[in-house]
Amino acid sequence: MELLCCEVDTIRRAHLDRNLLTDRVLQTMLKAEENCCPSVNYFKCVQKEILPYMRKIVATWMLEVCEEQKCEEEVFPLAMNYLDRFLSVEPLKKNRLQLLGATCMFLASKMKETIPLTAEKLCIYTDNSIRPEELLIMELLILNKLKWDMASVTPHDFIEHFLNKMALTDDTKQIIRKHAQTFVALCATDVKFISNPPSMIAAGSVAAAIQGLNLGNTDSIFSSQRLTLFLSQVIKCDPVAVSSMLYAVICIPGCK
Repeated sequence: MELLCCEVDTIRRAHLDRNLLTDRVLQTMLKAEENCCPSVNYFKCVQKEILPYMRKIVATWMLEVCEEQKCEEEVFPLAMNYLDRFLSVEPLKKNRLQLLGATCMFLASKMKETIPLTAEKLCIYTDNSIRPEELLIMELLILNKLKWDMASVTPHDFIEHFLNKMALTDDTKQIIRKHAQTFVALCATDVKFISNPPSMIAAGSVAAAIQGLNLGNTDSIFSSQRLTLFLSQVIKCDPVAVSSMLYAVICIPGCK
């Protein structure tokens, strides 16, 4: 008898827990997001050398690393949350910004990945301009400055709640999810979205995804007006704010 053996190198991941998509969990997240937002004006009040365009450069690099390493979608926005929160409380030399970005990816991958990124691999992406020992020292500094509060709420957490409340097929939800995740990543690279809470960014990203896919018409729930009203009711905010966020997301360079 011939024995056939096929071994596939796959990463086992947990299935989505539907019990985490309840309104009680959603309300808890809306309260928690207030505590994980960075300072809006840290460029003026805290940082002496770091400028907005520098953040854009390092954010784009971080996104490229996450994409090349096929990281979970939550890793990059979470890493940017760590970066902004750190810069909100600690002045940094501009020549250490890439080290900060690499370390934030290191921490975020530990939180979200089954197999996290290694310090050695991240150092390679910096053309070995930093050493693993430096990254580990920076890791402890970030943890100290953020008071070990690393379980930040991200826009991805709200996307699932929005989709769960929509009467759509699984295939349609998957398409909307992927487009919304792309918008979330682009928002994370743009400094003007720092002041917006994750729930608002998620609402704008989902609305932009649905509009971009042309799923709605004037009579359906996916018409622009009815959609923004629905999303605003879910996160309990002004529909005008969601409409403004939708417009801001669509206007990000690279979204068209």
